[in-house]
Amino acid sequence: MVIVFLVNLLLLLGQDSSNWNTLAEASNYRKTCSYADVVAYYERMRAASPWVIVQQIGTTPEGRDMTLVVISKDKAFTPQAAVKTSKAVLLVVNGVHSGEIEGKDACMALARDICITKERQSLLDHVILVILPVFNIDGHERTSPYNRINQNGPDEMGWRCTARNLNLNRDYMKADAVEMQAFLRVFHAWRPHLWFDTHTTDGADFQYDITFGAATGPENAPSVADYVNNSLHPHLLKTLAQDGHIPMLFFEMRDRLDPSKGVDTNLGFAPRFSTGYGAIMNRPSILVETHMLKPYDARVRATYNLLKRTIELVNADPEALRSAVRHGDEYSASLARDAKKRTVLTTTQPAKDDGVPMIFRAYAVDSNRSAASGAVYPVWNHAKPIDVPSRQFSMTEVARDVTLPSSYIVPAPWTDVIERLELHGLLLERLSEPQSFDVASYRFTDVRWKERPFEGRHEVSYKVEPIRETRHFPKGSVIVKLNHPNAVVAAHLLEPEAPDSLVHWGFFDPIFEQKEYYEDYAMAPIADRMLSLNAGLKKDFDDWLKSNPNKAGNPRARLDFIHQRSPYWDHRKDVYPVGRIEQHDPQTP
Repeated sequence: MVIVFLVNLLLLLGQDSSNWNTLAEASNYRKTCSYADVVAYYERMRAASPWVIVQQIGTTPEGRDMTLVVISKDKAFTPQAAVKTSKAVLLVVNGVHSGEIEGKDACMALARDICITKERQSLLDHVILVILPVFNIDGHERTSPYNRINQNGPDEMGWRCTARNLNLNRDYMKADAVEMQAFLRVFHAWRPHLWFDTHTTDGADFQYDITFGAATGPENAPSVADYVNNSLHPHLLKTLAQDGHIPMLFFEMRDRLDPSKGVDTNLGFAPRFSTGYGAIMNRPSILVETHMLKPYDARVRATYNLLKRTIELVNADPEALRSAVRHGDEYSASLARDAKKRTVLTTTQPAKDDGVPMIFRAYAVDSNRSAASGAVYPVWNHAKPIDVPSRQFSMTEVARDVTLPSSYIVPAPWTDVIERLELHGLLLERLSEPQSFDVASYRFTDVRWKERPFEGRHEVSYKVEPIRETRHFPKGSVIVKLNHPNAVVAAHLLEPEAPDSLVHWGFFDPIFEQKEYYEDYAMAPIADRMLSLNAGLKKDFDDWLKSNPNKAGNPRARLDFIHQRSPYWDHRKDVYPVGRIEQHDPQTP
């Protein structure tokens, strides 16, 4: 291991201390460096440039320090200092899936070109750059040439998930991973104006060497959607083509073997993903996807150029981005005050859309037969690029929305829920004394859990019935105020029908459990007495017996029917503990 490290270090630094080639460059893009070498590179840069600082923001499950790099001509190395500069803050996140690691090598080269060679130092005139060199560090160090069967280089690469086998790009809302918890603290402290998430995509092969996209639909504040649609996306499509790339908005083919059937760019992302989380945070969040089958050097250069071209756009007119984000924050903070406004609770859905004509840059497809599978598989012929008339579908619409209350209230005992709310930067106010509130809430029915776990949890589905009641909340309960830029985040966490609500992820599972039970001999005489004294109950019971003949002969089922309508039943079972407060004035008990 020592020999391997020294060889890599020599490749990384070279014999001459002025050699700033990355390991990827020095190895002709056959290799990508270890995490220790990444940190060493940025530490060396910090020593050589007053514009760079390296910070530790957390520790991974395997005990590795999480590193954040801040690059600023003004030495604005804290969120507070950054605000005073009035510059745009751009965040780059690499290696959320650590086998997809172009962004790491692209950022090292770009930081060098800004701070050391200074050929691109002007990019920092109106921008502060914050880089998370590798997000999934433990996965990054699980290197192997066999981690991504589909991918064309480098020789070895990291693993998709964390040491706890969690996919960080499904964790932005539930925040189970300690890496995600550290990231959210950083994100909500810095509140970057724009955010890159660098990846490598799978799927069919085509000529496009880089695809990208930020959310553009009604999941955004209007000002942010306008900036993405009318400035960011057009700029990148134009300038990346000028750089010699074949760029395209991130898409899915309706038929990967027949591009003439159309491509969808109306891909709504739930907020469990970076792109969806950025949208509800009023920030353009650019998903960067190079293609797995392109050579590694081409993928790194494409990522480098996309970062450079985006920073050029922002640097030329930082106020356009800052204004879009500021108006987005103001819009979200106003939602709870305006009953005519809504916050989208799903990732939207494709609208009825005839699409627009496009030419899809494809390859001719041959087919081979596999002896192992007994089926044919496609082989894209790079010697035969073809342009296929097709259609691009990009329109989306709201699938479900909700009118926000004035605020939410979460009872004090739900500490893990309150911890998540704090991580997401919400505006919280703790009750100093017990208080009662008139609240709207929900009762759950038809509750079902998925049989297999997903991202460490068994997702739960349900139907909801609105209820209203007066509830008593203990000291320490938390009022979630919605006159705040993160109001939409609060709704996505606390409205049960949102796709990544905390209920959906299992944070409230105990409310669905029955905790008190009866003995038949104790319940039977009580049930007999209730039926004899309550004609309405007797009729309901008789109707139930007729409509449920399979249960009519089951003594326990018959008693359960009565028990659930008796004062002995736990009437808080299946009732959501979180309340929607329409008025802030509490009623004292």
